[in-house]
Amino acid sequence: MGSAYTPGLTVSPRTTIHKTRRLPLKGSVPVHEGDFVTPDTVVARAELPGVMQTVKVASLLGVEPGDVPGALRIAVGDHVERDQLIAQTKGMFGLFKTDCKSPTAGTVEIISPVSGNVGIRQAPIPVEVAAYVPGRVAEVLPGEGVVIEVRGAYIQGIFGIGGERRAPLKRVSPRPDAPLTEADITPDLAGKIIVGGSNISGAALRRAHEVGVTGIVVGGIVDKDLVAYLGYDIGVAITGHEDIPLTLVITEGFGTIAMADRTFALLSSLEGREASLSGATQIRAGVIRPEVIVPEAAGAAAAPAAGSPVAGDEEDFSLSVGTSIRIIREPYFGKLATVTALPPELVKIGSGAVVRVLEARLTGDGAATVTVPRANVEIIATD
Repeated sequence: MGSAYTPGLTVSPRTTIHKTRRLPLKGSVPVHEGDFVTPDTVVARAELPGVMQTVKVASLLGVEPGDVPGALRIAVGDHVERDQLIAQTKGMFGLFKTDCKSPTAGTVEIISPVSGNVGIRQAPIPVEVAAYVPGRVAEVLPGEGVVIEVRGAYIQGIFGIGGERRAPLKRVSPRPDAPLTEADITPDLAGKIIVGGSNISGAALRRAHEVGVTGIVVGGIVDKDLVAYLGYDIGVAITGHEDIPLTLVITEGFGTIAMADRTFALLSSLEGREASLSGATQIRAGVIRPEVIVPEAAGAAAAPAAGSPVAGDEEDFSLSVGTSIRIIREPYFGKLATVTALPPELVKIGSGAVVRVLEARLTGDGAATVTVPRANVEIIATD
């Protein structure tokens, strides 16, 4: 067998990207197919039902549940304000009345003569989804969202944290093997997405947080430094929702790993350009990769060049001689290489498993050739 499916990372200076922007529940889509949008354009909106606040009127008034309807000063459907009088007992001779006030603002939704409780629904919570990237609405998903098409540079990482952000790129490290240190993080980097080399130290990460750096793209990070910064260990669930003021994208892996030359060169060439950045990562079913997107031109999406890949669509990631790969298991974890041979026969490896392997020439290691299981690599897609 000459080819096999394997996960792929895209590092491309010019490709067509399709970004699906979808609501978490049914709503409305205020844009139309063919519209051009900016990153801040709201492309879908909905309302989450407000919290239901239960008021134990019978208990608060000291009456039987069946007596509550006669004490109420409101009806189902009425809007009430916080601390508004909603029920009151008649008292004795017009005196010694007991009041019940609303603990929240909202709409009266339930009045129960059985329990003597009143349900007040708080105001709905608006949910809006912005375009995130400038481009053309390629498809409208009725009641759900849109698919936006944009032409530009597209770089996927291995792992990330932090949500979607947008800012100019600024290269800080002079070389792909140079680490980002605390001394490199200066006040003028506030509001920038900074590009480092092989690693960012824990002190540098904290300093970036303090200075107001918008995002960081770097080759690697020591896991204990990341845990110390977040204050907790990263689990297997999707990342990207952390309560932090910056987004971090790791392009190579955990540890100190020089950023791939082509990735570093591409990011360096884009310095000063506005980039959209997301640290969202999911490594199980429905793989999500952290990403950097730098559009060719704000508010426009050029037609794809012949034969160019479309990021976000299903691509035919198949191994062949000459394919650029990254090895994702020890002892060559994080190494970049080029496939030189795809032996068709099964090979028994150290664990005792019988698998298909490939031969590859390592990048920057004196052209050393290694043999690794095909499942232990991922393709780096470029155009």
